[in-house]
Amino acid sequence: MTSKKETYDEAVEKLRKIVADMEGGELDVDVLSEKVKEATRLIKLCKEKLFKVDEDVKKALEELE
Repeated sequence: MTSKKETYDEAVEKLRKIVADMEGGELDVDVLSEKVKEATRLIKLCKEKLFKVDEDVKKALEELE
């Protein structure tokens, strides 16, 4: 089974859903713990993707000089 990597937009959308669920205030403690772990994973994924794009843009700009 091949797992497809999440896109930045997919990760952000999942984060928005988690935040909305948390703001609802009706999450069980165990569910909240899992949501926080998932949010942490998604934030890390987004951060890595943003750093990669930043590096790619810097390299492209350097090539123009």
